[in-house]
Amino acid sequence: MFEKFRNKFPLTDDKWIEYTSHFNRIQVPAKTILLEEGEISKKLFIIEKGCIRVWFNNNGKDLTTQFFFENQSVASIESFMKKLPSPVVVETIEASEIWWIYKNDLDKILEEIKEIPELRDRLIDMLFQRTFDYMKYFVSFIKDSPTQRYLNLIEERPQITQRVPQHYIASYLGVSTVHLSRIKSKLVHRK
Repeated sequence: MFEKFRNKFPLTDDKWIEYTSHFNRIQVPAKTILLEEGEISKKLFIIEKGCIRVWFNNNGKDLTTQFFFENQSVASIESFMKKLPSPVVVETIEASEIWWIYKNDLDKILEEIKEIPELRDRLIDMLFQRTFDYMKYFVSFIKDSPTQRYLNLIEERPQITQRVPQHYIASYLGVSTVHLSRIKSKLVHRK
């Protein structure tokens, strides 16, 4: 997996091999919990193949907050960065091939590469993009109707509607599966 990214990083071959050697590859079935709510996150995951969702339990009801697909990294960022108990569960939706790295190893790599402006800037961009995604999701919940949130999802992240089971999409949109079915039915009749 890492070879397709090799030319994007200005590192010597020795450094590239050293850094990538810290990653471990696993294959896991669907519905594998990679991080439990309340656990301290010690690993960052990168998805080679598959889909992962991040969710939390709200009085017995599971609420999905994010979906991740190929070539994306995922962790409970709050827990991973600050060593706090994770407020979320990280779970595979599909059978997945995942690379993971321990926080301590990633911290050592980050300490070294922060002196390389191009790498530092890529890392900052990646972190800000995740923040922008969170903000967009949050604002959408305040200002948009469930129907508009679903339309936005179809337009902006079609892979979710193509690969994720409906009950997880409903949870992500903040509606019941019955309500999601009604939204979809109305949209079909509108055409």
